[in-house]
Amino acid sequence: MNKLSRDEQVTVLGALTEGVSIRSIERMTKIHRDTIMRLGVKAGKAAAAFMSETMRDLRRTDIQVDEQWTFVGKKQRRLGPEDNADAMGDFWIWSAIDRESKAVPTFRVSKRDAESVQAFVKDLSSRLHNRVQLSADGLGLYVEAVEQAFGGAVDFGTIVKTHEGQEIGPSRYAPPRVTEVEKTVIVGKPKEEKICTSHIERLHLLNRMRCRRLTRLVDSFSKKLENLEAAIGLYYYSYNFCVRHGAHKVTPAQALGVTRDPMTLGDLLEMAAA
Repeated sequence: MNKLSRDEQVTVLGALTEGVSIRSIERMTKIHRDTIMRLGVKAGKAAAAFMSETMRDLRRTDIQVDEQWTFVGKKQRRLGPEDNADAMGDFWIWSAIDRESKAVPTFRVSKRDAESVQAFVKDLSSRLHNRVQLSADGLGLYVEAVEQAFGGAVDFGTIVKTHEGQEIGPSRYAPPRVTEVEKTVIVGKPKEEKICTSHIERLHLLNRMRCRRLTRLVDSFSKKLENLEAAIGLYYYSYNFCVRHGAHKVTPAQALGVTRDPMTLGDLLEMAAA
């Protein structure tokens, strides 16, 4: 990795954040896949640390949270007695999004259990300056986690979408039609029309398109938990700080008021080298 020029490193990181697989980058750039992996992990760790440091004291009013499934090594149902269930199997990417700026203030990669949800929501609450409206899906673990993290200082509601059944056939991967939407006030006085998870769900779609490890039905899944965590950190750095969002023509971090100008992957390389 140290032998790569700055331009080569930026090219590699740029490809990783645009959904290009490691082996595809290797074929295009003639850079060995192990070098690409080491660069991605180092940059991803630096990106996650920078995001954690800067996303603080946020003055927001409308936050959505949700979890996105992926896996490491093999899917949960294929784990054997010899496998480390703490580092392999099904994992979830817990993310929050600010509805106005479209910024992601925090994320967590972990199992889908009460401890993980509580750690994620507690981290989110520590980054917010003022009372917010919070929306989530019907996962029951959120209720206790929000109560522990926010107490009564939040306007929290959930939304559950019921989808029609769909027979297996040529269109089995087409999204099913929503037949019913149920909104429930859990804490405080959230505005019912703003109880919504559509923005975080749209973010998850973008994640699957731009982070190759999350693409379904391919062999680009993560083989190590460390690699998955670094990949998500790298991707969210690019999303938050580098890419202008179409909704407001500036980066989400600029819209959030965290940075004044767009950042680059070159800036990230400097942080990783420090």
